[in-house]
Amino acid sequence: MLSFVFLVIGFALMIWGADKFVAGASALARKLGVSPLLIGLTIVAFGTSMPELAVSVTAALRGANEIAVGNVVGSNIFNLLMVAGLSAAVCPLVMDKTLLRRDWPLSILAAVLLLGAIAPDLTIARWEGVVLLIIFAFILTHQIRTALQNREQLAAAAAEAEAEEAEAPMSAAMIWVNILLGLACIVIGGQLAVNGATGIARMFGLSETLIGLTIVAMGTSLPELVTSIVAARKGQNDIAMGNVIGSNLFNIFLILGVSSVITPIPVQATSIVDCLFLIAISVVFYLPARKGKLGRVPGIAMVAMYAVYTVYLIMR
Repeated sequence: MLSFVFLVIGFALMIWGADKFVAGASALARKLGVSPLLIGLTIVAFGTSMPELAVSVTAALRGANEIAVGNVVGSNIFNLLMVAGLSAAVCPLVMDKTLLRRDWPLSILAAVLLLGAIAPDLTIARWEGVVLLIIFAFILTHQIRTALQNREQLAAAAAEAEAEEAEAPMSAAMIWVNILLGLACIVIGGQLAVNGATGIARMFGLSETLIGLTIVAMGTSLPELVTSIVAARKGQNDIAMGNVIGSNLFNIFLILGVSSVITPIPVQATSIVDCLFLIAISVVFYLPARKGKLGRVPGIAMVAMYAVYTVYLIMR
């Protein structure tokens, strides 16, 4: 009974927190005069990637990060197929030109670089982690510099949008209250939901391996899922897709970079297959998105493909 209570409270907290988080992030973009895409790629992506970062760094410090790459690649596959797919199925996503021209191809490049690092010796060495972190720093700097160059134009558009709103603009203090409180509720709610779902699965006699491959693996991506769906329903497409692509960049460049610098990461051979799958789906679904819109049909196809991938994981 307690597991069911945890599950319900967890999802309620995540949905309420995501609503506040997206509202705060959107208001912050207007206040700073920058694109909501930048906020999605940075603050929102980093916030929703906190569970993966905490798990991977803790494992690295304990010298037990053998499954770090599998978790990150699995999380990226979940982000692209389930988070973006469900968001598009709920509300077709209009694609930002910068995201299509720069950030989505960068996420494909990240997966290719990861494959190149792990394929020869099934290890991410410290020097490879340093390279990942340097690339991440360069990407983040470029994203911020580009956003600041367009700041005046975006600030004028934001001021016009605020003038059309019925309610008063959000104060700076309330923006950060919404962001921090929303993020806290998302993270705590995600943990409660995972604990509740795990308890229910055990009650029905599911094995620990199956629980680990499905519920726990998906659990660290619940913040991305709920946040992007809420953003899509609010019409904040840049935040929804920026969160997906930004989280995938954070996961590979920052999380694996930091973890492998702490201690080299041994990799399971199956991660090569997962990496190839991540590259394939990133390219395949980039093609319909390039037209400027990710519609319901590709979204449903993405969700269906994740279901097939989950069956493959269970059989594996």
